[in-house]
Amino acid sequence: MSSPWADPSAPAGYAGPPVTAPPAFAPPAAYAAPGWPAGPGWPGYPPGLSPWGPPAPPRPRRPGPVTTAAVLGFVQAGVVALSSAYVLLLASTLGTLAVLGGESGSEAESLVTEATVLCVVQLVSAAALVVGGVLALTRHGRVPRGTLLAALGAQLAIALYWAVRLLTLDGLTDGVSGPGPVAVLLVLVLFYAVLPGVGVGLLLARDARRWFDGAGPAAG
Repeated sequence: MSSPWADPSAPAGYAGPPVTAPPAFAPPAAYAAPGWPAGPGWPGYPPGLSPWGPPAPPRPRRPGPVTTAAVLGFVQAGVVALSSAYVLLLASTLGTLAVLGGESGSEAESLVTEATVLCVVQLVSAAALVVGGVLALTRHGRVPRGTLLAALGAQLAIALYWAVRLLTLDGLTDGVSGPGPVAVLLVLVLFYAVLPGVGVGLLLARDARRWFDGAGPAAG
């Protein structure tokens, strides 16, 4: 029996629905920004250009003299803080030796008072060294350079004061053969002045001056 839905012009018998095939699928064309060559996948970026904008110019590197001078300031601040803890003890010893050498008691008291004042001055200068070193490592300008330079210069002034003051203590050399206490202390004062002296020289160098002026290290 033929199907009532069959095509009258078709041969007898139902052969099933006509065979259909899905339409051919073509992949979408790759996106290409105006002026950029098209290609498969995501579009690239021209050389030297990033999706976040042009690259930032490299920051100038801090010259070695500036970093070294700041580090020397930190080291000198530690030396000053430690040495100041012994100044009062040393002053008491010097006062005792002065009394044994025939000096009056008021002279020994004046030495202790002088040492106390110097302790305060040295601690303030140590704090200035730390502040100057931090400013030199983080900022440009005359203020950072001037702060560190003044702090190092103060160390040289304190060392010079100690050298002159020790040379006036004649009572320490009485009855002492060979290198006396004054000679030993003068050697210590010399070492005390080495670090700030080197730091001042570094800050006066050309690269350091250009860095603090904002021009960067000298070329060549």
